[in-house]
Amino acid sequence: MKQTLIIVLILLLGINLMAQKTIDNYVFFNMDRHRIHEKTFLETKKLIGAQLKYTWKELEPEKDKYDFSEIKNDLDFLSSQGKKLFIQLQDVTFDTVRVFVPPYIVKESNYGGGVNIQYISDEKDSIIRQDGYVARRWDKNVAERFHLLIIALAKEFDGKIEGINFAETSVGFGDSGKLYPTGFTPEIYRDAMLKQMEAAKIAFIKSVVIQYANFMPGEWLPWDNKGYLESLYQFAAENNIGMGGPDIKIYKKAQMNHSYKFLKEFSNDIKTGIAVQWGNYEEINPKTEKEVTIDELYNFGEHEIGLDYIFWCTQEPYYSKRLIPYLDGIK
Repeated sequence: MKQTLIIVLILLLGINLMAQKTIDNYVFFNMDRHRIHEKTFLETKKLIGAQLKYTWKELEPEKDKYDFSEIKNDLDFLSSQGKKLFIQLQDVTFDTVRVFVPPYIVKESNYGGGVNIQYISDEKDSIIRQDGYVARRWDKNVAERFHLLIIALAKEFDGKIEGINFAETSVGFGDSGKLYPTGFTPEIYRDAMLKQMEAAKIAFIKSVVIQYANFMPGEWLPWDNKGYLESLYQFAAENNIGMGGPDIKIYKKAQMNHSYKFLKEFSNDIKTGIAVQWGNYEEINPKTEKEVTIDELYNFGEHEIGLDYIFWCTQEPYYSKRLIPYLDGIK
């Protein structure tokens, strides 16, 4: 009986600890970075700062020549307004028009082309359509260059920015292997993600590091669990690295079985953050069968996952008509 009471108290304590987290709200302006000057954003006290996207290509236009001027300008302005900056470092696109790695990575032969095309495919890995370019994160030569950029950013901005996050781990290469790029396997990719997380945490001592980890290739939870995604979260907990991902989709089974499961499990040990991205405001809450509300999104993030950060996108009319009034009403 005594042991049972102790276990119950521990479980209750864990729930209370998660509930005690205070969410810091940021606006995810994506690459519309000029919008940090907007009056609505600046005057909404519950908006702590801005999450802004910067691409590898623009930050390293030439090999070993870094240009952080845009980050400096944005940081200086936000700081002058009492707001914080969260950097999203982007190495992947979701269209076939843009490539976000530097030209030398694409051109020089030792980087294998620098990027690979992603696909939306069916269960037999037949291609439905192309889905953008992702940096060859699993390629040691490409990864080394990306890690050098992280180190350079940390030397300039560690402790000055609130944090830095990296694009989602999900990649679209099918499951059978016939669409896998050169040198890619799920195991190699998992190891590369762990090394990226480690490199970022070594570089950034003061600012928060968050790896977006939503899904991993080669497994689908809970039926086909190879431990790839779980190993990232375990590594994060052991090394004080934050985790998160794109999209708050309330009670969506895929997310509940993957990132949400681990974010909740490790929420007391690490910093956690999720972006409310385009379309998330229009999701149907399966419990009400109605369009999700801002309050439902907020409370799901706070109580079901235990988030430290929510990065709200600017999709209209939700941003102006619903989100801002809601945040203004929070005490």
